[in-house]
Amino acid sequence: MTDTETNPEADGGIETSADGGTGTETAETDVESEREATTAVPIADPELSDDAVQRVESILEDGRLADGPEVRAFEEEFAACCDTDEAVATANGTTALHAALEAIGLEDGEAVITSPFSFVASANAIRLAGGKPVFADIDPETYTLDPADVERVLAERDDIAGILPVHLYGLPADMPALCDIADDRDLFVLEDACQAHGATVDGQRVGTFGDAACFSFYPTKNMTTSEGGMIVTDRDDVAEHAASYVNHGRDVSGTGGYDHVALGHNFRMTSIEAAIGRAQLERLSEFNRARRENAAAYDAELADLPLETPAEPTGSRHVYHQYTVRTTDRDALAATLSERGIGTGIYYETPIHHQPAYETVSTAAARLPHAERAADEVLSLPVHQGLSARDRRTVVEAVRTHFTTQ
Repeated sequence: MTDTETNPEADGGIETSADGGTGTETAETDVESEREATTAVPIADPELSDDAVQRVESILEDGRLADGPEVRAFEEEFAACCDTDEAVATANGTTALHAALEAIGLEDGEAVITSPFSFVASANAIRLAGGKPVFADIDPETYTLDPADVERVLAERDDIAGILPVHLYGLPADMPALCDIADDRDLFVLEDACQAHGATVDGQRVGTFGDAACFSFYPTKNMTTSEGGMIVTDRDDVAEHAASYVNHGRDVSGTGGYDHVALGHNFRMTSIEAAIGRAQLERLSEFNRARRENAAAYDAELADLPLETPAEPTGSRHVYHQYTVRTTDRDALAATLSERGIGTGIYYETPIHHQPAYETVSTAAARLPHAERAADEVLSLPVHQGLSARDRRTVVEAVRTHFTTQ
């Protein structure tokens, strides 16, 4: 492989860049041709508007920096965006998953089926809430939980309490099928929508299928608060329990203060983060539209090459948190792109059940061939809203050159 570094992103992966660094722009020059030659095309490029900066400055001037009215306003606006009744802001996507499981009522020792092909937080949250992650394999085309393999796991075990599907790379999991399975067996469903802001299935937004759903606002996501997360739900009991849990178990029906009615954590979002989030939410449709346009351009230009481009099943609307291709020549392709100043990412190089931290988990030794093969072959290309038409051409030309000169 090319020179790589562990990606500092909260959703993990391996990132490659032209200079062995972060994939950000290199030194500027006054000569346009030289700038074109030296500027990298990064795998991610968070974009904050002047409005977001002004909102943050307003919060700083106001002095109410922690949880407060700005966070409540963001919760209301995000719930409306997701078509849910309630939203609870948290410190990040991982804390959202953890708090949601606590709020749903996962009992110690209960098992939850989830994907082995995700950032480790999906499974970590189950363990942190006292449960046991049980892995089912993925669909090899969508990289999301395979309902048929979920059925296989359920036929083998009688300790499953819920299903935690992951909407990976911005593509929804097969929620109609998974919810039917859950309904038949009286299981809860918690959607990990941390990479899927605005994605839909048959026009229905992710976040509205299960008992609750969780989003992340890490800088590389389709919208950001710098760090931050959100739980959305139509269940009043889940929202109330989650709001209490993220605020040290305070009684949310009263004045707060020092009345702690349950065990909880400090998983709160700050007002500064909420201010950024409110500005970003107003641009989410714009950001997603740009990502989809970039993905469509790649689809058209790469269709004749010996690599698999992302699937978008009928009825699903992909929002392309990542544009992930697949090839057995993955490492060499990453090297070619790095040489041309193009950042790439491997999400995820090691399936969760093969992580050292999961050696003692009951399904660590499971054979999950589709997830394991995907981990060896996937490579994400820049697809973010900051790409220019020239950036896209640079990426396409590099990929085409790689395959046509083999």
